[in-house]
Amino acid sequence: MARGEPNGAPDRDLWERELAVLAAEAGGPVLTPGEEGYEEEVAVFNLAVTHHPAVVVGATSPEDVALAVRGAGRLGLNIAVLNTGHGPVLPATEDTLMITTSRMSDITIDPDAQTARVQAGARFGQLVTDAAAHGLAPLPGSSPGVGVVGYTLAGGSSITMGRKYGWASDHVTRIEAVTADGELRHASATSESELFSALLGGKSNFGVVTAMEFGLFPVTHLYAGALFFSGSDAGAVLEAYRRFTSTAPDDMTSGIAFLNFPPLPDLPEFMRGRLALAVQLSYVGQEAEGERLIAPLRQAATPLLDTVSTIPYAEFGSIGMDPTDPIAAVEHFGLLDEMTPETVRVIIDTVGADSGSRINLVNIRQLEGAYSRPPATPHAVGGRDAAFSVLTIAVVPPGQEVSSYANSGRELFDILRPWLSPRKHPGFLAPADATVQRTREAYDPAVYERLQAAKALYDPENRFRVNHNIPPRQA
Repeated sequence: MARGEPNGAPDRDLWERELAVLAAEAGGPVLTPGEEGYEEEVAVFNLAVTHHPAVVVGATSPEDVALAVRGAGRLGLNIAVLNTGHGPVLPATEDTLMITTSRMSDITIDPDAQTARVQAGARFGQLVTDAAAHGLAPLPGSSPGVGVVGYTLAGGSSITMGRKYGWASDHVTRIEAVTADGELRHASATSESELFSALLGGKSNFGVVTAMEFGLFPVTHLYAGALFFSGSDAGAVLEAYRRFTSTAPDDMTSGIAFLNFPPLPDLPEFMRGRLALAVQLSYVGQEAEGERLIAPLRQAATPLLDTVSTIPYAEFGSIGMDPTDPIAAVEHFGLLDEMTPETVRVIIDTVGADSGSRINLVNIRQLEGAYSRPPATPHAVGGRDAAFSVLTIAVVPPGQEVSSYANSGRELFDILRPWLSPRKHPGFLAPADATVQRTREAYDPAVYERLQAAKALYDPENRFRVNHNIPPRQA
């Protein structure tokens, strides 16, 4: 077998020729299993997932992406896309060519139009910094290390201003993408509109997004941070949070996290080996009004740590304080239609201080507000009637099998079934949701039919299938 040749390759000579073309013409590395740099190129943040593609192309330009897509077509390989390594992913196997875009990270800010154009590998930390220099702000996720494009294609639920401005996808005006035929297309509401609306919510099913343009907002500061409480106060704090969200204005974006970690030395003392709660808050407005709004939360119990203050927008990462080191973890997502006192009780029974749960994080975030508004340009991001999103994470200890933790978190969703939405959301799909049926549940039926039609148009052979796959509609 030729170097790096996948099992079942159509022709050894063809494989060697295609590798030679990729290596000669691509601006970045072209690597096969066993070569130096291969493991680092395919690495992701969640160590529970390991990629083993037949070849990986480190793209430096849209031309590299198109070259790799055409090569995959000639070799009969599926195509996987890896932007920054964050987000739920499926393992790429030896029948796959992987394209990484982390080297494509240019960002251009237009302060007059209040827009940003970012390449596929751009991260929110740099985007927020660049926009802040012009008094502007995007709608970032919770971590500066998260990639802008993948997050936005999935909808994009911002930790800072989501309830005020809605889904990040609602503000996209232009997308550049290479489709399965190797063509670079420029999609918007008025040009290639079927592709534009399919990519926003349909994600990597229709091509490799190489760049994206979207609106920014004239916000420079937030009244934001987190209130930390002892797990022994979980019932009182969660009930106070439930009441708080029932009257919170759209200018207030918030969530509550149950933190249940082992006694790690880099954690604050009050979090080592014991349950803690963090109420994460971000208010777009004056500090005095923000203080008034969150006063009932501060009074629910005695905070162990209070970091809420007026901060520069560029410090948005301090709200969620997400980990920066890769870990192996199992995720599950769901949407709640409502939260009642009974909902609070069953959550405390399932993941509270005396529950014995091995779920390490439960993050409940309020949606509603601008999230519920229809987009100006129709696209595939739905789930707009949900009240809350719920995320569970179970960290897999070193040396233990991921499979033994596969169902960790499901017990919470089982007990939440009376309040759980039957719908999923494209931005809240875990690897466990990567079946045709579960993926279908993320879209309204009419939207899903349109996505299948777009798939048949732009990727009829379903090359882009290493994802939450939407198969093409059959003739």
